[in-house]
Amino acid sequence: MSQLPPCPACASIYTYEDGPLLVCPECAHEWNPQEASSEDTKVITDAHGQPLADGDTVTVIKDLKIKGSSSVVKVGTKVKNIRLVEGDHDIDCKIDGIGAMKLKSEFVKKA
Repeated sequence: MSQLPPCPACASIYTYEDGPLLVCPECAHEWNPQEASSEDTKVITDAHGQPLADGDTVTVIKDLKIKGSSSVVKVGTKVKNIRLVEGDHDIDCKIDGIGAMKLKSEFVKKA
């Protein structure tokens, strides 16, 4: 028995096949699994268009003021082992001397 993916709308595990589509009996959502898999993969790129991945090392390309603090992340600061997340600030990381931060990918370049 093959394992079907959960419903992308309500996360129900009771999905079933109906021809080429998958159907959720709880919320009545129908989707094509081939189309859904290609939509889910959003590519996050740096300021120069290079694709980023979890675990990459990036360099800050602009002085970034830290909200609620007088500290600044200086140009050229290397950030190791980034984690990509959903949202406006799409990079989660730890910066030496500052701590945990969220950065926008438009202000970094891949090292």
